[in-house]
Amino acid sequence: MNKRSVIAAVLLSGVSATVLASEVPATFDAKTCKAEYPKASLVNEEQGDVTMSFLVSADGKVVDSKVDKSSGFKNLDKAAIKAITACKFKPGTKDGSVAQTWTKVDYSWKL
Repeated sequence: MNKRSVIAAVLLSGVSATVLASEVPATFDAKTCKAEYPKASLVNEEQGDVTMSFLVSADGKVVDSKVDKSSGFKNLDKAAIKAITACKFKPGTKDGSVAQTWTKVDYSWKL
């Protein structure tokens, strides 16, 4: 790789960071939005962290969701998605206007 290629790569990465900076993801109040520990997971003493992504509409409702990183237990992942999907989000913004945006949520299951 020559010097020009390295400089071009740095410039391109700077441009994408600037574009993303104009988007603010949706948020929610974690204190008022709790997931119920699945009974089978309690019995089996399952614990773990799940990372999820949610597509939140301009009116604050979840329109799509996915697990980015599993807790390692299907019941915990499903319970986290179900609980967070039911939460009311504050919509995100794009270029200063309310818009549909993706947001990431981490949820920890601990006994």
